[in-house]
Amino acid sequence: MSRLAAISASVAVVALIGVTAYMTLGDSSDDPFEQCRTGAVAGGGATIGGPFTLVNAKGDTVTDTDVITEPSLVYFGYTFCPDVCPFDTARNSEAVDLLAERGISATPIFISIDPERDTPEAVGDFAFNNHEKMIGLTGTPEQVKAASKAYRTYYKAQPAEDEYYLVDHSTFTYLVLPEVGFVEFFRRETTPEQMADQVACFAQAAAK
Repeated sequence: MSRLAAISASVAVVALIGVTAYMTLGDSSDDPFEQCRTGAVAGGGATIGGPFTLVNAKGDTVTDTDVITEPSLVYFGYTFCPDVCPFDTARNSEAVDLLAERGISATPIFISIDPERDTPEAVGDFAFNNHEKMIGLTGTPEQVKAASKAYRTYYKAQPAEDEYYLVDHSTFTYLVLPEVGFVEFFRRETTPEQMADQVACFAQAAAK
């Protein structure tokens, strides 16, 4: 994915998330996660996230409730991604390890936006090579499109004459809590330490 395409995709989704956040602003005193949120999603993002049906590394059809059983870092990418996805998923895995040191269990989730090439085996290998807890998911083009739409992500395969095409895509990581849903997103520049701090805040607030 080219740097320009990545920036353009990120800007587009930032704008959309910003609009969503503005439209869902409410009484922050009723927000149990108020102290954890960044200004970008104050009041929550009621239209970000939601149910999805995808396929795991074993080829089993699973839903969001099957895989999001604890604080989860959800990332949309693809296994052929040359630079962005490996960096982002490694960062997410490091944050999960930092959280484990604090006694907080979290799950990194990788959802492919390249179902044509990313078989269950491919996403399984990618996930396993990143972190022992990472869950790799793929699906039919329709399933992937529905999951992407739910999280307001962007992706588009570049024209190519062979199987080595690139896919432009947004690069946010989404924090999702079971029985709560989406609560926060992280940009690429967020460090593992910063991510761990925020996830810990949300996890502790949810446990109260």
